[in-house]
Amino acid sequence: MGRSDRPELTAPPDVFYNEEEARKYTDNTRMVNIQTQLTQRALELLALPDDGRPKYLLDLGCGSGLSGETLTDAGHVWLGMDISPSMLGIAREREVEGDICLQDLGHGLPLRPGMFDGAISISAVQWLCNADRSSHDPRKRMKRFFETLYRCLAKGGRAVLQIYPESTDQAALLTNAAMKVGFSGGLVVDFPHSTRAKKYFLVLLVGGHAALPASRGMDGEDPSDEEEAYGAVQVGQRRTKRRKGGKAGKGVEWIVKKKAQQRGRGHENIKPDTKYTGRKRKVRF
Repeated sequence: MGRSDRPELTAPPDVFYNEEEARKYTDNTRMVNIQTQLTQRALELLALPDDGRPKYLLDLGCGSGLSGETLTDAGHVWLGMDISPSMLGIAREREVEGDICLQDLGHGLPLRPGMFDGAISISAVQWLCNADRSSHDPRKRMKRFFETLYRCLAKGGRAVLQIYPESTDQAALLTNAAMKVGFSGGLVVDFPHSTRAKKYFLVLLVGGHAALPASRGMDGEDPSDEEEAYGAVQVGQRRTKRRKGGKAGKGVEWIVKKKAQQRGRGHENIKPDTKYTGRKRKVRF
């Protein structure tokens, strides 16, 4: 994907996600499935305590409410914020159960201190790295965003921000901006050895320190299931093309070769080759 294909380099988000784009995003079944899978993974990384009490969560860049519906299905109450009036208009049409409001994340979050148990964001925060208008200073906007996010989370709360960084430098820029205001944590990268399935989650903790959750796909196995679920994401003009004539899975020889390559590059935790390598797993009910 070239720079010209990235939505955040095409137009400001409130302009890019107009009525037509917002409906295309929401009516695409594949996009709905991808958004659901990403939100479920964010909830997993959020590691909310299982005490039977619904949690009050913040959904940053909530769009048309697809991620919020997953939060509702998980039994939580949520407030969503988005910069696109068209996206929020569709969320109201769809009668999502969360509260929604129009807000530019770069202006900060006008919320009471400590009122949220956690926060998620799916494919939104990387927009803060761009100067969409002459008055925008990306570093100041990131600082304002992370300061107010830190303030509105309860002590011990987490924020899980799924991002599409343009580069490792941009991922580091966001991570450093969060650390400077007091967050602990860092990046969790799922399927780091796969071009198609790689996903970045910025996992942030308020108060204290905790080990980062384990990444998915560190064993060198073929991430075909996860690629189908949330690997080839299309956001506006963002697309991942499939090879014509490609098979749904990879053979044993390919997997063994791939794992050998990963070992040769010094990657740890690569599972040993066994007679079960490459076999399809039975579906368990």
